[in-house]
Amino acid sequence: MAVRFVIIGGGPGGNTAATVAAMLGAEVTIVERDVIGGAAHLWDCIPSKAMIATGGELSELTRARSMGLAAEGHLDVDALRERVKSIESRLHGATKLMLESQGVRLINGTGRLKSRHEIIVDTADGIEEIGADYILLATGSRARVPDWAPVDAERVLTTREAYPPAEIPDHLCVIGSGVTGVEFTHMFSALGSKVTLVVSRQQVLPYKDPEVAAVLEAEFLRRGVQLLKGARAHTIRRDDDTVRVDCIDGRHVDASHVVLAIGSVPNSEGLGLENAGVEVDPDGYVTINHNCLSSVEHIYVAGDLSGKLPLSSVASMQGRKVAEHIMGVHARAHRHVDYEKAASAIFTEPEIAEVGLAEAEAFASGRKIRVTKVPFSTNAKALIEGDPRGFVKILSDPATGVVLGGSIVGRSAAELISVIALAVTNNLKVSDITDSLLVHPALAESLADAAS
Repeated sequence: MAVRFVIIGGGPGGNTAATVAAMLGAEVTIVERDVIGGAAHLWDCIPSKAMIATGGELSELTRARSMGLAAEGHLDVDALRERVKSIESRLHGATKLMLESQGVRLINGTGRLKSRHEIIVDTADGIEEIGADYILLATGSRARVPDWAPVDAERVLTTREAYPPAEIPDHLCVIGSGVTGVEFTHMFSALGSKVTLVVSRQQVLPYKDPEVAAVLEAEFLRRGVQLLKGARAHTIRRDDDTVRVDCIDGRHVDASHVVLAIGSVPNSEGLGLENAGVEVDPDGYVTINHNCLSSVEHIYVAGDLSGKLPLSSVASMQGRKVAEHIMGVHARAHRHVDYEKAASAIFTEPEIAEVGLAEAEAFASGRKIRVTKVPFSTNAKALIEGDPRGFVKILSDPATGVVLGGSIVGRSAAELISVIALAVTNNLKVSDITDSLLVHPALAESLADAAS
């Protein structure tokens, strides 16, 4: 008899787990209340990146003038909205078709644990109970909304309600300068909005490399973004078409719209965790071990609910590892997820990407490292494309040459970081990069230069 595997949540973690488990012979069911593919993924991540791509094309048109071309670009908001919806629809349809072709049963409804091996699903047609040998919880997270923020989905918005936009804000105030906050700042400033970014610390991206943050801050200032540093918002008041954001220190921002980008909270309420004895931490995240197992031996967790890195790529990898663990693949060649080696990217302009050990972290711990840095201004392809902003930085062990980490700021950083990520994951040496015969001219040449 096939293993009965039930997944609550059809996002990147859930559908990857379903795909792998089905290929390995499991009988798989996915329960999803919103959209197969993941609400956060299809309604947050993909729309924002699609809009950023449109903003990038507008920037390209502006840059074209410096390359000997005359170009004009005008934003068509209706066309942008249709483009975003089309991409969402195509990805949702492709994911659903793939799962169904593998024999995965899809149930549209809200699932919760009845017991350790039973799930109750509330559907449009009534209540259904499902038995399971193994369960994966992958219900994601939602935007954190503090009590002082009167979200109305019209002028005061969470990130999910900001796209596709009904209109491009005249003046947008973004509260929060982490990854999401800076992406929204970049996105709407590129699309023509005046943007004020409320920065609670003294630099944007407070937990990132200061050199990385400095490049992004310089680009924001060049675009006319106002950075309100050391400011912490505590009140939002709407007056017709104006929204006022008051900060604790007395400063304020008057804008046409406000977007909250101050973190997220896990979707753990209403899951019936207490019915199965699943433990959660004080913030509502489910505690997991290295196999993504909760405190109950056959109930797994993947994605934002696990409290690990809130990245779609991490959720997908967790889903894969869960399926392999359930189906016994871990008895052969199985690697646990190493969260410290996960590559991440910020889709601003210029792009930012990093992986592995951070320079500040190494120095704070007293660890000896070798740091090499090469600016893109020395790269022929960057000069040809008219965009020499940023740099490549590689950290390595001075004794062995093993690559420990790296960061890239610049054009195509999210793609280029894959080389360093491969090196970090597989304990490769800087010589493995420098000995590779790379294309010329190419941005990737800067990777070899930084590894020298």
